[in-house]
Amino acid sequence: MQKTNAMRRLDAAKIPYQILEYEVDENDLSGMHIAEQLGFPPERMFKTLVAKGDKTGPLVFCIPVAAEIDLKRAASITGNKRIEMIHVKDLLALTGYIRGGVSPIGMKKAFPTYVDESALQFEQITVSSGTRGAQLLLSREALIPFIGAKTADLTTK
Repeated sequence: MQKTNAMRRLDAAKIPYQILEYEVDENDLSGMHIAEQLGFPPERMFKTLVAKGDKTGPLVFCIPVAAEIDLKRAASITGNKRIEMIHVKDLLALTGYIRGGVSPIGMKKAFPTYVDESALQFEQITVSSGTRGAQLLLSREALIPFIGAKTADLTTK
C-alpha cells in the first residue's frame, strides 16, 4: 500500500497506527459496508464529513459510520446558524481527498474539527487513511489532540 498524506503525517509525529485494508466496492462506499468487510465494530469506525458553516466556513466532523450527523446541533456547537454539507465535487479541491477517502488527518488546510463524543469510550478507533481501500486504526487519545479536534455530541438520536 502506498503511503498517504495522513500516514506520512502520523509517521512524522511518531504516532503509531495500523492499516486495515479492504476491497473497494464502487457501488457501496458506505462505512457500514467497510465495517462488515473488516469484521470491525461500526461504533468504533468513524467517517469524516466536511461541511460549511454560514459563519465559520469549512468544518470537519468525525462520527460513527452507522450514525447520522445532527446538522442543527452541529451548527449550534460550532457557532453557526446553519451548516450544509460540502458538495462531493468540491471535496478534492478543498481537502485533497476524494469521497470515500476523506481523512481528518492531513487535509490541505487545518479546519475546525469535531469528533463525536462516543469516541471517548474506546481506546482505539478507525478513520480513513486518505484513500479508498484502507482505514487507520489508532489511539483516540493520540488522534484527537493531533488533529486539534473538540469532542461533542454530533449525531441524531
